[in-house]
Amino acid sequence: MRDESPLRRRLARLLGPWVHEVDGETLRADGQAGLLGAVLVLPQGIAFAALAGLPPAMGLAASALPCAVAALAGSSRHVMSGPTNATSLALGAMLLPLAGGDPGQLLPLALALTLGVGLMQIALALARLGALANFISPSVMLGFTTGAAGLIAWYALAGLLGASGRASPLQAWTQGLSWPSIAVGTLTLLLAMAGRRWWRRGPHLLVALAVGGVLGWWLTQHAAAGAPVPLRVGSPPSAWPHWHAPWDDLAVLVAVGSPLLQAALALTIVALGQSMAIAKALASRTGQVLDVNRECLGQGLANLSAGLGSGMVVCGSLNRSMPNLEAGARTPLSAVAATLFLVAMAALGGPLLAWIPLAGVNALLLIAAWSLWDRAAWQRVRTLHRSEFAIALATAFATLTVRLELAVLAGVMLSLVAYLYRTARPALRTMGFDAHHPGRPFVVIDPTPEGTPPPAALPECPQLKLLRMEGSVWFGAVAHVADRLRGLRQRARASPEGQRHLLVMVKSMNTIDLAGADLWDEERARRREIGGDLYFHRPRPQVLAMWQRTGFLDRLGADHVFPGKRSAIATIVPRLDAEVCARCTARVFGECAQRPGGAAAAPAAQPAR
Repeated sequence: MRDESPLRRRLARLLGPWVHEVDGETLRADGQAGLLGAVLVLPQGIAFAALAGLPPAMGLAASALPCAVAALAGSSRHVMSGPTNATSLALGAMLLPLAGGDPGQLLPLALALTLGVGLMQIALALARLGALANFISPSVMLGFTTGAAGLIAWYALAGLLGASGRASPLQAWTQGLSWPSIAVGTLTLLLAMAGRRWWRRGPHLLVALAVGGVLGWWLTQHAAAGAPVPLRVGSPPSAWPHWHAPWDDLAVLVAVGSPLLQAALALTIVALGQSMAIAKALASRTGQVLDVNRECLGQGLANLSAGLGSGMVVCGSLNRSMPNLEAGARTPLSAVAATLFLVAMAALGGPLLAWIPLAGVNALLLIAAWSLWDRAAWQRVRTLHRSEFAIALATAFATLTVRLELAVLAGVMLSLVAYLYRTARPALRTMGFDAHHPGRPFVVIDPTPEGTPPPAALPECPQLKLLRMEGSVWFGAVAHVADRLRGLRQRARASPEGQRHLLVMVKSMNTIDLAGADLWDEERARRREIGGDLYFHRPRPQVLAMWQRTGFLDRLGADHVFPGKRSAIATIVPRLDAEVCARCTARVFGECAQRPGGAAAAPAAQPAR
């Protein structure tokens, strides 16, 4: 039975309903998953710090306490946070121009950026704007991660060849290759690839890095005098957070100014988008209900703890979250267990970790870069949606060629422009009656965009045009809708028996703004000028409210708005020109039998409701 003790009830209100499920069995499952998470993240934390050009201790510190904070304060049960490929690469790319070539400014700027990301995420959560992460489309993230994979592989290959810093492979080649580094990196890479192939659930990355470290130590001991030896991490890294007050570096931050805020904003977009994507993916697999604002708060508090604890930017990590789920984690306590195991492992094995070769770390980064390349996703988006494919390509190209914060913002802007373009072209489809169905319901008789022919339909009424409006009419869509309506009016004028009356089915017109209301008012006036009229079928309450406020409904007339198709046709047909009806042979409406010349015609069926 559920333990309803006062303490547990208070903890459940604070942390979530999972508190009631904690027992010996869930603690064992979470502990086992946490141990696996600690083993996996130990080499990753060091590698991601190297990717950002920061000390290994910052990667380990960001992998420990922030992971527990994000899990306990967030909404997802299985997301584990820490430094990732994308955030580490973005952080490193932003630090170089901000530091202006001064290595002494990298640390304070990295901490300031991490704090800025945390504060922005907390502000979004408190303002209940965490759903803004949904504006980062999957295509933007696909392009960004692919471009990031290319950059990771580029710099990692240079490190494997023996170059230091963020040199390129070409620079490593011209400066002279380090054969010991190549040997260590190649061995580590081969072992990691073999482990990925045959020992995927085991700590194959850690084993590969350990064997590479042994080879690096042996080469160091047997190197000839003056011969280059593989670069290694150096001082023993610790995962324990070290308090760092942000005001200690106030002078450096003030000197950088607004570019620091711009970089923090771009990092916030990258980190939050990646975290939400991972949280949603896991929630869809487990059936968990996700609170995006609480998840945003958890990520913000995690980055705040990372910035104050000498860590780097963190977000939801797919490399940690998926193994955590597959290992049988039940509650966020698996992240707490991973934190405790990681701190203990780093404390006990610190002297050994200092011998980790940087060439081996770069070999693991090559593996990480390869894992970011998602061929299936690219094939799917290329096949299904050309505009999304173009956005992904543009984002990937921007990631490779310009500053990463600009690449992310450019991708988001392209997605918004593409969305606005689509919504600015709502469809107005001609409606008719199915010629084969006994009840002859309304059907769309326009060809589809793919060129599919319309269904067999009865002829249109020569006096009444039936249109279905699909999409909102806002200021960006007014020009497109106005052009289509103008063309219909011109065709109606060109013939003595033109379709001067227009019935618009607007139940799919969800919203309308002032420009949209003015558009329909203009159409009302133009229709009446040519001897016709304008009618609407089933407008939404919010649309009716706008028409009421603008006075359009009074000018149109309440008897021009109908709740059903049957009542609309029954009211409009008697208002049509009797002389035209007398010569008409279409007779598409049941009411046509009551019009002049209709006695000899077979009565048509009423349209379906």
